[in-house]
Amino acid sequence: MKYFHGYQKKHSFFEGWYLKHQSPDGVLALIPAYHIDRQGKPSASLQIITNTESWVIPCSADQFRAASSLFYVNLGTSTFSEQGIHLDIATKEVTLTGHLSYGPFTPPAYDIMGPFCAVPFMQCRHGVLSLSHRLSGQLVLNRKKLNFDGGLGYIEKDWGRSFPSRYVWTQCTWTDKKTKAPCCVMLSVADIPFAGTHFNGSVGSVLFRGKEYRLATYKGLKILEFTDRELLVSQGGLMLHVNLIKDQPLSLAAPSFGSMSRTIKESAACQVRYQFFYQEKKIFDILCHHAGFESQIM
Repeated sequence: MKYFHGYQKKHSFFEGWYLKHQSPDGVLALIPAYHIDRQGKPSASLQIITNTESWVIPCSADQFRAASSLFYVNLGTSTFSEQGIHLDIATKEVTLTGHLSYGPFTPPAYDIMGPFCAVPFMQCRHGVLSLSHRLSGQLVLNRKKLNFDGGLGYIEKDWGRSFPSRYVWTQCTWTDKKTKAPCCVMLSVADIPFAGTHFNGSVGSVLFRGKEYRLATYKGLKILEFTDRELLVSQGGLMLHVNLIKDQPLSLAAPSFGSMSRTIKESAACQVRYQFFYQEKKIFDILCHHAGFESQIM
C-alpha cells in the first residue's frame, strides 16, 4: 500500500486521514489533510470532531510531511502514525495535547477498493488502514482530560480531486459481549462519475467475531435503499441495513478540486442501528451510540 500520493501532484488534489478514537469519555476524530487547489497552491489542515463540537485548523503546506512507504504524518508539532498520535495544538479556539498509543492494527484482508484501486482518473479513492485497534493514553482538550485507556480506534483515508456530490458514509466500532473481540461496520454508498457517466457504487466491510465480510459493488452488491438516513445493501446471501436514529451533525470542510471550500455535516457520535443478515438469519442487530454518520444527498 502507498500511504501518501501527493508529492508529485500539481493541482486539484487532496489526501486526508480519518482517525477515530472512542472510550467511555467520548469520541474524538482527527482529520489531518494535505490539499492543492486548482491554481496549484498547496496547503494543509487539521480538523477535530467530538461528540458536540468541531474545529477546522488551517495550516501551511510547509508544516506538513508524510511518508509514502508507511503511515506517518507530521503536521506542525503533532504526529500521526501506526504507533499512535502525539498532539500539541494551541489556537485561539482550541487546545489539544497529549499522547495516545495504538495496539496492533486490524487491516482489511485486501484493498477496500478491490480492482478499482488500479482504475485511473477516479474522482475519489478510499482506503482503510485499521478496522479496529486498542487505545491507551490520555489527551487534554480545552483543559478537559479525556482517558482513552482500553478504548477502540479506527483509521481510514481518502484521496483524489473531490468528494462525491451525493454520498452516505457510516462507521461504528464496538466490543462483542460474547467474545470480547472488537467489531466494526463501515459502509459507504456514493454517486460515482466515471468515463462520462455516473453510477451508484458502494464499498464496505463488516468485522464480526474475527471474520471480515466484504461488501462492495465489485463483488456484486446491490443498493436497495440510499437516502440521507437509511442504507440497505445486499450481496449474495448477505444483507446490511443501516438506520440513522438520532444524529448530531457538525460542520466540516471537504475538498472540491483540491480546495477545502465545501462544507459538509458529520455526526461523529450518533445513534445508528445496524442489522446484518446471512441467508435471512440475523447475525447481529446493534444500536450504536457512538457511530459516525455523514450524508450529502443533493
